[in-house]
Amino acid sequence: MRSRRSSRKLSEMTEKDLADLAPGEEGEIVSLGGGHGFQARLRAMGLVEGQRVRKLSRIRWGGPIILIVNRAQVAVGRGMARKILVRIDDDD
Repeated sequence: MRSRRSSRKLSEMTEKDLADLAPGEEGEIVSLGGGHGFQARLRAMGLVEGQRVRKLSRIRWGGPIILIVNRAQVAVGRGMARKILVRIDDDD
């Protein structure tokens, strides 16, 4: 049986894809979609499960999304960002 505190904590967490984060919002990577080659490319950029990321900005009209990962700026395309699931806190 879950305690009241743990069920409350679960309700304060939301998962959405990286493209849907607002600029300045941050979260923890939960899963990477796509094939093995795609996932290898993301992991080479530091985008791995459990990693905290912060969305810095996005370029309008389908341009890249700029992230902060391990104190480095990383740009990913919108299609790539749609395949990265992130967990965020709702208590902001």
